[in-house]
Parts: sequence; structure tokens; C-alpha cells
Amino acid sequence: MSLAASFQIEFLQYLNPDGTSNGRPLPDLAKDTGRLVELFKQMLFVRVFDTKSIALQRTGKLGTYASCLGHEATHVGIGASMRPQDVFAPSYREYGAQFMRGVKPREVLLYWGGDERGNDFEVPRQDFSWSVPISTQCLHAAGAALAFKLRGEDRVAVSTCGDGGSSKTDFYAALNSAGAYQLPLVLGVVNNGWAISVPRSAQTGAQTLAQKGLAGGLFCLQVDGNDLIAVLDAMDQAMQRARSGQGGTVLEFVTYRLSDHTTADDARRYRDEAEVKAAWERDPIPRMRAWLTAQGLWDEEQESAWKAECGQRVDEEVNAYLATPVQPVEAMFDYLYADPPPELLKQRADAIAREQRHG
Repeated sequence: MSLAASFQIEFLQYLNPDGTSNGRPLPDLAKDTGRLVELFKQMLFVRVFDTKSIALQRTGKLGTYASCLGHEATHVGIGASMRPQDVFAPSYREYGAQFMRGVKPREVLLYWGGDERGNDFEVPRQDFSWSVPISTQCLHAAGAALAFKLRGEDRVAVSTCGDGGSSKTDFYAALNSAGAYQLPLVLGVVNNGWAISVPRSAQTGAQTLAQKGLAGGLFCLQVDGNDLIAVLDAMDQAMQRARSGQGGTVLEFVTYRLSDHTTADDARRYRDEAEVKAAWERDPIPRMRAWLTAQGLWDEEQESAWKAECGQRVDEEVNAYLATPVQPVEAMFDYLYADPPPELLKQRADAIAREQRHG
């Protein structure tokens, strides 16, 4: 038999887990050390926010919450690589990317507090809302990318899903559309090792998750998702390809979920303690801290001052969230239909009457 096709998937990494160089020449973007410092500060802010959010949930002031612990480099790098006019279709834990896009922490808290106004971002108005159904957001991004191409707009659609989400038909349909129509679409697969309680090895037979994009004719790359410089470089490549008419990209960001899946989960039931301990050695924050410190760009005094500022900023956002007046009970009915059916109108009236009786 003759060979019909062959492929290889490259792995992109610049910094070892201890923050030292792995010998690969750094990309030009690493020369902008001021930007890297600011992005590291954003990673620290996200971790402070995440820690506070979990505390709010544990004290009954927030609903079920999906932690982003360990994903900071991937998420911040994705958000930092996008332009304001681009569109982001997130899943439900990419806070670092959303903060870089202009979403307010109080809006994140509103959403997890059960208030849909947390989906109505003041900035950016064009980004999609949260998507808890797995990978449906990939199709939304593909649709936006098609609109950009048809209109001749210099815009890129970016969407993210987890390793489990990359096995969904929605993901495959999105990448197939991107390949068929040469769409300006970037699909980021955040491979954190677990699809809730299902290990990556049990939910797909693919050697890498990046290679799934080959089925649609997309450019594919596996990236160390705990290496901020590698994430930025991979995203820059993907965004440039999209803007220059070269079509879509699938990026697999290899990281780890250091937390439970959500605050409703107990990962100790299915994850080995030694595995988690080893993953902490690849934590993206100490890695970037070590590199910046070695370059003379960061020190303990700066970090202490910044963390104090982060704590103050997060407290301000928490207070704004807690002070937000609760919506009237009828709000849950008012945004479902332009012309509500009679049964729904009756339920609305009953809910208002009940609220008035017990108000």
C-alpha cells in the first residue's frame, strides 16, 4: 500500500517547570519584558480572585463555582493575544481571559451567584456569554468567524473548551466548518487532564488533542499551557494565520486542574494524591515568577505589595456584587419569549402574588 497521508504535532515550550530556559530561543515577544510583568501580575490577580470566590461559596455567599486554579497562564495568555474587536466564546472558567477582555470580576460573581445579569457584560459587548453546555460555544464562535469572513472584517473568533469537550460533536463540527470555509477561528483545548471525573486517557484515543484539528484541515499545535511565553507565542501564530486568511487553528494547552472540578465536586474520590502533588510542581505562577526574578524584573517586595493591592481590588468587587439589589421574581420570566405563552404568563402572575404575600 502507498501512503495516503502523514502528520506530526509539534510541542511548544520555552520555560522548564523551574522557570529556567529549555534552550529554545525565546520569541521576539519576550523582549517586551514590561508586558510580561503586567501579565504575570494579572495571573496573580486571577489567583487571588479565585481563592476569594471559593471562600464566598463556602460561606454561602456564592453558588457553585468553577475554580481556574492552575490555568492562569493559559487563560491570561489567550485574552492578552486578542484585539478588542475580536470575539471570545468561553466555557465557564476562563476568568483570566475574560478579565483581559474587560469583563468585571463582579460580573463573574453575579453569574455564579445565580444572577443572569452577570452574562450582560458591560465590556466587551460582542463576546458570548458563559456556556455550561459542553463545547456548544465552539459552534457559536465558528458562526461568528463565518460572519467576519463574509463581511470582510479584520476580526478573529476564539473559543475554548476542555479535554472532554474536544470529544463532543460540537467541537468537531466547528473545526470542520473552519477548515471547509477557511474561517478566522482559533479553538483552544485546555487539556487539564480530567473531564470532571473521567481521565483524559478514558475519553479519547487520540495521541494528542491538538491532532483532532487535522480532520478539518486546520493548523494544529500542542503547547505547554503552564508556560506563559509559549501560550502567547502560540496564540500570536494562530491569530496571525487567521487574520492573513490562512484559516483556523486548534491549540492544545497542556495544563492541570489543581482544584476540584467545581465546588460541588470532590476530586479526591477519583484522583491520586501523588498525581496532584506532581502537578503542583508545574504550577504556572512559580514558573513565571522564577523567570522574571532571574531577569531582575520581579522580587518579593513587589509581589507582596501587588498581592495586597489585588486583595483590596477583589474586596471592592465582592462588595459591589453583594450590594447589587436582587432582581424581582418576575425577571426569570421576562427574557424567555417575545410573546410569552399563556401558561408562562400565569406562572409569572402566581410568582408575583406569592412574593407579595410572603414579601
